[in-house]
Amino acid sequence: MKVQFAKLLVLLVVCAGISVHTEAQRRGRTTRNQTSNQSAIDTTKQPTQVNNNNQQPTNYSPYGNIPIKMAPQTGGFNDTVKKSLRTDGVFEKGLNERTPLDYENLRKDDALFSERVWREIDIREKMNQPFRYNAQDDNGDQRFISILVKAVRSGKVTAFNADDDRFTTPLDSADFVKALNGGDNRCDTNAVYNLLDPTKIDSFVVVCPTINPDEIVKFRIKEDWVFDREASRLFCRIIGIAPLKTVLGADKKTEIGSRPLFWVYYPDIRPTLAKYEVYNPKNMGQSRMTWEELFESRMFSSYVVKSTIDNPLNKNIRNVIKDPILALLEGDNIKNKIFDYEQNLWSY
Repeated sequence: MKVQFAKLLVLLVVCAGISVHTEAQRRGRTTRNQTSNQSAIDTTKQPTQVNNNNQQPTNYSPYGNIPIKMAPQTGGFNDTVKKSLRTDGVFEKGLNERTPLDYENLRKDDALFSERVWREIDIREKMNQPFRYNAQDDNGDQRFISILVKAVRSGKVTAFNADDDRFTTPLDSADFVKALNGGDNRCDTNAVYNLLDPTKIDSFVVVCPTINPDEIVKFRIKEDWVFDREASRLFCRIIGIAPLKTVLGADKKTEIGSRPLFWVYYPDIRPTLAKYEVYNPKNMGQSRMTWEELFESRMFSSYVVKSTIDNPLNKNIRNVIKDPILALLEGDNIKNKIFDYEQNLWSY
């Protein structure tokens, strides 16, 4: 009996030792795993903390908490139209119902004579004063440059890059805004200082360049003169129109030249021009012609700046003749050559 009790006691002691050893191993593995995981987490976090120290917050501003404001645009193009709520006059004008007449078809085989002419319209001349008519109507601003800009912004007409006059590169919205600003898309940030403490900045004002519609005083026209032998008459077809920006000299007063802002294909804008009336300085009650009728009737004053007649180098007149008076006379000489060609075909 004593021998059996001893054997049982020895067995219990061995089982207890095995249990203690197993628990110690399990705790050791758990501790090593936790240490390893913590090391991995610390290793992962360490580069993130370094990167966060180098990166700027999302709402970071180099001006701190000082407010930044946009300067109000002065003298720019305004497409806002305030329509009259009553009949503004004694009769309805019916401008929206006007459409231009279709051109007569001209066949290439019937073109006995064809020349291309570039001319400029200076709206400061007395005959061209309607181009500057600054008034508001139910269809918006009545200045001719505003009509062109509104037609482009509304999507009715496509504006083309002024690098060439062949309508090769259409302008998107951003490029058109840059073209209106004269090609200058830079904005300046100016500080506004406190009146009581000149060392303290109250705010920053962002000023972006803009062009005043009244600064556009010239337009360039590209047109073809064709004598059609079937109709026995000389046709003039306008191809494109471009507003010109005046380039000033170092004194900011002397005009040294001009350059186009953008080109508009004239057949595209004819339907729009047929819905705008031209200012009549003599009789406002008389039925006024539209801008489309003005161009087709040639009711404007202009001078030739370039043509394909005797011009193998494809240069402007001013690039060949520096004297401005002689350049105007050469332009008149080109007009006479086209006129004389038609007249010389007839015999009396």
